[in-house]
Amino acid sequence: MIYETAPAKINLTLDTLYKREDGYHEVEMIMTTIDLNDRLTFECRDDGEIIIDVEHNFVPSDHRNLAYKAAKLMQDRYNIKKGVKISLEKSIPISAGLAGGSSDAAATFRGLNELWGINESLETLSQLASEIGSDISFCIYGKTALCQGRGEKITHLPKPPSAWVVIAKPDIGVSTPEIYGSLDLENKDEVQTQACLKAIENNNYASMCQSLGNSLEKVTMQLYPEVEKLKNTMSNTGVDAALMSGSGPTIYGFVQKERQAKQVYNALMGCCNDVYIARLLG
Repeated sequence: MIYETAPAKINLTLDTLYKREDGYHEVEMIMTTIDLNDRLTFECRDDGEIIIDVEHNFVPSDHRNLAYKAAKLMQDRYNIKKGVKISLEKSIPISAGLAGGSSDAAATFRGLNELWGINESLETLSQLASEIGSDISFCIYGKTALCQGRGEKITHLPKPPSAWVVIAKPDIGVSTPEIYGSLDLENKDEVQTQACLKAIENNNYASMCQSLGNSLEKVTMQLYPEVEKLKNTMSNTGVDAALMSGSGPTIYGFVQKERQAKQVYNALMGCCNDVYIARLLG
């Protein structure tokens, strides 16, 4: 039996550069991991079946699940005759912009690489992962990275300055294709990825807070006003910086002291059901 943790990610920056010929957007973003984790257990089966065991109303347990897709791709690519039972314990909220499904898939690549004795490098697994999802390549490694292309080109970065992260998700789900489809590239907000990169390299917390940015934030907020309302509420609690992660709807805020994090957490508990305190892992 193999165990893997699947940490959530947040975007420190997300910039959409242009629409590519393959229909995806060219992106440039800095992502890092936080200690809000799903947990996965892998047990070998002799019948070749892939079984996903998950007790969550909104998480599919069939071929639509990214962990299933990862297992199937590994089976097919390496001609594996064995199957697997994947037990999935969810803590990361779904459809939240925190890459919960992608991180589960990445944990599946890592777990089955060991369980089935495939023994590929993380770099090879990351390339394989890009065939089924854009964020999975990053999640294979976790930590902190500059991600380019459609997210699959990874440049590893140092750990960001330490911080507490308060995460709040309004009680809605957001469709990533809908958000990208509504994006006006001519009128998007400017994103300071290079400034954020320098702040991380210099371990400068204040500069990191000043350089956070997400070109999808305005789009999501226009379609879902409750996201903007939540960010304003978060900002008014005294966080050092607040931003939407991914295509939303989750908003996160940074503070440096645990006491502050608890105050922000308590202030947000009345606004939505999904509120968490985490640390930057990175």
